[in-house]
Amino acid sequence: MLIGTRTTNFIFKDTMVQSSLLTAAAVAIISSTSHHRVECFAPPSISIQSAASTTKNSSLYAKKKAKSSGGGGFGGGFGSPAPTKKKSSRGKSGRSDLISALNDDDSKKKESKSFSRTYVKSEQEDMLNDLAAKSSTTIIGKAVAKSPHYNTPEMDPFWQLLPSLISTKFPTASDKDLERVAGMVEFSIGAGKVEDDVVENKWRPHTELHAYMPGLGEAEPFLDPDQLDLCKQLSENYDVISSEYEALLEERFDRKGNDRFQSVTSMNYEAGWKTMVLFYNGHRIKDFPYHLCPVTTKIMESVPIAGRIAGFNRQQPQSGIPLHSDGNNMWLTCQMGIKVPPTITNEAGEDVPSAHIRVGPETRHWEEGQCLLYDTTYEHETFNAHPTEERVVLHVDFFNTLKMTPLEIKVLQYIYDMREQFMKAEGVAKVGAQVL
Repeated sequence: MLIGTRTTNFIFKDTMVQSSLLTAAAVAIISSTSHHRVECFAPPSISIQSAASTTKNSSLYAKKKAKSSGGGGFGGGFGSPAPTKKKSSRGKSGRSDLISALNDDDSKKKESKSFSRTYVKSEQEDMLNDLAAKSSTTIIGKAVAKSPHYNTPEMDPFWQLLPSLISTKFPTASDKDLERVAGMVEFSIGAGKVEDDVVENKWRPHTELHAYMPGLGEAEPFLDPDQLDLCKQLSENYDVISSEYEALLEERFDRKGNDRFQSVTSMNYEAGWKTMVLFYNGHRIKDFPYHLCPVTTKIMESVPIAGRIAGFNRQQPQSGIPLHSDGNNMWLTCQMGIKVPPTITNEAGEDVPSAHIRVGPETRHWEEGQCLLYDTTYEHETFNAHPTEERVVLHVDFFNTLKMTPLEIKVLQYIYDMREQFMKAEGVAKVGAQVL
């Protein structure tokens, strides 16, 4: 993006798709900064230089640097090279979804009949360029400018628009407030590095990090669950939550006959691990019977839910999740035992817990009604050694409220949501798997 000129200049591989995204984002920026609803929109004078006008597959991905450089990106879709996908058709619905999301509108609400003034093209240009110029001098704008692909066809337009979007959404946030967010942005676009203490920790595979915020301080595999009110609330309501789980089991099939328990991640999961998902990418699931689990839902929503999934995990007998790490240092994971199989007898004739989780060098065991709190940037694995009984836990991924400020969390939630909306508008299939 060439900031400070009268025309905001983006270079795209696919002009039709990307200009549509820019138009939608411009509507949001203009609407938000003016505090008027835009009734009619004529696209601003955006100069689009097509690097390859015949290219069929557009790239909405920041280029991924070598793993050792720490530029892996942001949750798979944020920094990884774009997978080859069949280009899907996009109609007005995709674009309107994006506009609604950027404007924080409820798409289910009917359009207000109130009428505001219409903007003319020159006003739009002035507003967009003024905002772009101002946001380029912010710490987020300077972070984006560090991309090795800045102002080239390889640069992801999402990151180019991000400074303006954040300046509009969080106008009172200072550069000091957003310093660590800027570090996350630099990492995501291939311009940042992982801190030495992470690189030197053999239990934290730093080359597998895909989302990283610097400055969070020391980490440990397991954390004291007593630090979080979430864990306290879950344990105090264990009996109710268990009853709600049983109620959900009675309604485990949706209206189409699909089992709500699914293997939802790419790693598995022939490992006997399935989840009844209550939240996906931090969002509620359409048509899920939340009336059957009001207490569980209320407690889970008391924290800023993150990650790919949150819900009830079942681990089948004699199965386990293989060794891996989740690659995002902004999240913590809480698991509370719902159904824990009884002890088994080992080769020495001793009774030992049948189900365990190892995180880094430490191994713990679940107990019913008790929470385990851990950092999944450490390598971790699970196993249920019981021959006949499954293990069930309530699983919640959430932003690290112990280390991140409330503002940082709100900004990150906004970035995740906007990224997802951009990918939806671009037509990427299985958006959740791509974003996170």
